[in-house]
Amino acid sequence: MGIGVWIILAAVVLLLVLAVGIYNRLVRLRALAKEAFSGITVQLRRRADLIPNLVESVQGYATHEREVFDEVTARRAEATSAGSVEATAAADAHMTGLLSRLFAVAEAYPELKANTNFLQLQDQLANIEGELQSARRYYNATVRDLNSTIQSFPPVLIARPMGFTEEPFYQDDDPAIQSAPKVSFARPAA
Repeated sequence: MGIGVWIILAAVVLLLVLAVGIYNRLVRLRALAKEAFSGITVQLRRRADLIPNLVESVQGYATHEREVFDEVTARRAEATSAGSVEATAAADAHMTGLLSRLFAVAEAYPELKANTNFLQLQDQLANIEGELQSARRYYNATVRDLNSTIQSFPPVLIARPMGFTEEPFYQDDDPAIQSAPKVSFARPAA
C-alpha cells in the first residue's frame, strides 16, 4: 500500500469520526430541547393545580364575577395538554391573561387581599411564575443552540439528511399579556 492510500484512508476515518461527533451533538441538543419543554409543562401543571384554590378564595369574596371564574376554570388544563410548543405557548399566554383578570378582581376586595390563605396562594403562584419564566428561558436557549447547530456548516450536511429539524421558540404572542389588565375598584351595586 502506498502513502496515497493511507492518506485517503486517514481522511475517510477522520470524516467518519467528525460525522459521528456531529450526529451525537445533534442528538444531545434535541434531547435537551425536549427536556426543557418538559420543564415548562411541569411548571404549567403546578400552576394549573394551584388555580382551583385561588379561584375558590377569590370567589368567596367576589361572587358576582362568575364569568372570570368560569373561564379560568375551563381553560386551566389547556396549557398542560396542548401538545405542540406553539399551542402550549398560546394556552399559557391566555391563562396568564386570565390570571391577571382574576387578580384585578381581587384588587377590589381589601379584605381578600388581607386573607392569609389568599396571600399564601398568591406567593405560591408568584414562585411558580418565576420558575415558569426560568423554564421558558432555558427552553429557548436550548432551542437556539439546536437550531444554530442545525443551520451551521458542516452540521447542516448531516442534520437535514438525518431528519433533524429546527424547533420553534416558546413565544408569548397573546395580546392579552402584552398590555396591562384594566383594574376597577368600583364595588358592585347591592
